[in-house]
Amino acid sequence: MKKFVFVFLICFLGWNLYSQQELTRILFILDASNSMNERWDKQSRFSVAKDVLSKAVDSLKGIPNLEIALRVYGHQSPVTATYQDCADTKLEVPFGSNNHQAIQRKIKTILAKGTTPIIRSLEQAADDFPDNNSRNIIILITDGIEACDEEPCVIADKLRAKGITISPFVIGLGLDMTFLDHFACYGNYQSAEDPTVFRTVMKDVVNRALVNTTTQINLNTIEGRPLETDVTMYLYKAGTNELVYTYMHTLNRLGLPDTLVISPDNRYDLVVKTLPQKRKNDIRIQKNIHNTIELGTPQGILTVQYRQPTRYDFVDVRVSEKGKSKTLNHQKINYEQKYIVGEYDIEILTLPRIYMTVNIEQSRLNRVLIDAPGVFKTSAFKPMIGQIFVKKENNEFEWVCNLNDNSNNNEIILQPGNYQLVYRRKDLKEASFTKTRDFKIHSNKTVTLNL
Repeated sequence: MKKFVFVFLICFLGWNLYSQQELTRILFILDASNSMNERWDKQSRFSVAKDVLSKAVDSLKGIPNLEIALRVYGHQSPVTATYQDCADTKLEVPFGSNNHQAIQRKIKTILAKGTTPIIRSLEQAADDFPDNNSRNIIILITDGIEACDEEPCVIADKLRAKGITISPFVIGLGLDMTFLDHFACYGNYQSAEDPTVFRTVMKDVVNRALVNTTTQINLNTIEGRPLETDVTMYLYKAGTNELVYTYMHTLNRLGLPDTLVISPDNRYDLVVKTLPQKRKNDIRIQKNIHNTIELGTPQGILTVQYRQPTRYDFVDVRVSEKGKSKTLNHQKINYEQKYIVGEYDIEILTLPRIYMTVNIEQSRLNRVLIDAPGVFKTSAFKPMIGQIFVKKENNEFEWVCNLNDNSNNNEIILQPGNYQLVYRRKDLKEASFTKTRDFKIHSNKTVTLNL
């Protein structure tokens, strides 16, 4: 069975990334193989591909110093159980500066029916460009793998031998992502599970084709490796609060930071929403090269957990940077949260409170364990005024909480330890009626005092 994948393949022919060319040529290669007739959402894959491609072509109208062309494969000879035409690839509309409507008209007439000769299409596409004096780009849209010749990586090596560098964008459609290793020799690829994502990625690829200034943001570990990710990034105009870009940082399938198209017309302040946040100011994006922004964001993980199972797992943990009073985060117990490497003061909001300092290390899970609480209950025939204390050494007592003096009964969740209750009846207004009761709390046990 043929597996399905959309591939966006960009080839740069005879173009030095660090030099600026006036003319850009984009060759679209459209897969019209029979498998494109498979349903995808409410339409066929081919209907979606034609619609997205037609709109992409329309968006290129009026752009100066740009020529486009269209090659199609799999549209001339039907594939059967016994025959496939591996020569079925044709340059339908050659390069021209004002041929957008011609390409759109041709797209409307094409039917998907043949096989998938990717390699032969790429080999012939190299000759579709009039010369190597422009910035020459190929965008390949397909739903399958090579059906006629060798693996795609073989043609990649052949094209490189001719001075052609290939960098693809592969969008998998609900398939096993390990299948995308077939395209590893090309470079970048990502998954797309529905037509909406497909349209978004197509716009992004066209933007990258038109703008030869790209950027990646490396969020570095303590060793300087760009492995930190999955955090929001804001880019402001430098020195202002004018927000220009918002991204959720990601690593591609190769484990490298994603490539972004950021305008070089501004300087930027970068704010990365780690805990605590990191910032880099006055960043300059250089034109016509691939820029790399480096920012140290080394992180480890903190979690606070009970040693024993308990149903009282609704406790919050207040986290602040060591020596600072400002609350950095209220973290739920049993929840894992990343923090920048360093020391933090934590306050576990149990009764009584638990205070400690923790050290967050690079890429390590710091697990803080505390004992599960127990339950303290009081029962009385009249409301009581009372306070609960933890018993310390040398007859010292640390206040924990008060009884509810509007109720005859109390139920309080307490950490294991030795306690003292000091109380009197609410309606007795003399201190001589004060009483004390000592009690001990064990994990997952209930202690009841009849007052």
